Amino acid sequence: MNIVFVEPAFPPTQRHFVRALAEVGATVIGIGERHQDALDDQLRSWMTHYHQVPTVVDVGVMTDAVRWIQDKVWVDRLEATIEAHTLAAAQVRENCTIPGTSVRTAWLCRDKPSMKEALRAAGVPTAASTAAHTAAEVRAFADAIGYPLILKPRTGAGALDTTRVDNPGELDAALGRFGGQGIESIAVEEFVEGHEGFYDTVSIDGQPSLDFVSHYFPNVLDAMRTRWISPQFIATNRVDSAADYGQLRELGAQVNAALGIGTSATHMEWFFGPKGLKFSEIGCRPPGVGAWDLYSAGNDLDVYREWANAIVHHHIGARPSRRFAAGIVALRPERDGRITGYSGVDDIQARSGEWVIDAHLPEPGTPTQPVEAGYMANAYVRMRHPDYDTLRGLLDDVGRTVHVYAA
Repeated sequence: MNIVFVEPAFPPTQRHFVRALAEVGATVIGIGERHQDALDDQLRSWMTHYHQVPTVVDVGVMTDAVRWIQDKVWVDRLEATIEAHTLAAAQVRENCTIPGTSVRTAWLCRDKPSMKEALRAAGVPTAASTAAHTAAEVRAFADAIGYPLILKPRTGAGALDTTRVDNPGELDAALGRFGGQGIESIAVEEFVEGHEGFYDTVSIDGQPSLDFVSHYFPNVLDAMRTRWISPQFIATNRVDSAADYGQLRELGAQVNAALGIGTSATHMEWFFGPKGLKFSEIGCRPPGVGAWDLYSAGNDLDVYREWANAIVHHHIGARPSRRFAAGIVALRPERDGRITGYSGVDDIQARSGEWVIDAHLPEPGTPTQPVEAGYMANAYVRMRHPDYDTLRGLLDDVGRTVHVYAA
């Protein structure tokens, strides 16, 4: 099978998708923005051809590149695994008559108000929402729904630029920020109270064939706005409990069907609280922040390879063992600047080093990144343990004990 893979070199995790496709027997043709000389020998060895383009999100440029490739070989699939690339990739598929995620599905997975409108029509429980083009439309929604509200770009990914407002004054301030960024339309949503997590799959013909459930502690908005918090997310190994996650798995299948998701990785966010289980949003692509690495470490399998098996062979070759829960705790520097050192690392190693998967502790002198840059922006520790609740305690201990100093 000949597969065109979009942007094989950046971010660095992209190379794992290329490797996995090559390992399961695909002929991989890369299209990316870097010059070929910037690719390392190993990455180049997994591809039979690499095609440089000025940008991978220009549909015309990408269509021309793919048609050039199609003049040479038959193209079976075109795959993109980065949120910002998915819609352009779908449009190129349509232009070049290549199977895969449709433009409709890619659009619904990018445009949050349209996504939720389609899901409400299919009976999926989700927060009230609207697409607003003017401040007056936002205020009218606020008058009808009440506060708190969540404001976010219509096609954003993750918590970046997502804002909670609790009153008209905060709403006015948020609208001013969005206006200053030149954003013409935003998604406005009812705030849903509850615990937040995500449900990730590798789906084949719309059916989740491989799935994982993770929990945020605390919820993302709090985690990405508060420096002193050492946030974490944990992939549970209790996924197969129907009592705990049966409803969530049913919800995932329902969302796939409503949005027309076929053979693809998915990343779905959810809330559970006083109003029950609520859908938040979904991406027709893998999760970020190294989640697949945690799933692989906890389940004795290579998730990238199983994704490749789904794409190339239309089946999953291995099942998750659910042997370990696995999680990450982010460690924030006390201030922005440059990292000067750490404390508590030896204590953690002595107490629970056997459960550490890996740790990222940037060298003193490394510039810090802002809190909102995410879980892997500065220092972090990843761990696994057979018992989910014990792992939560271990990650809490790391967050309390290890300190990152900066000046």
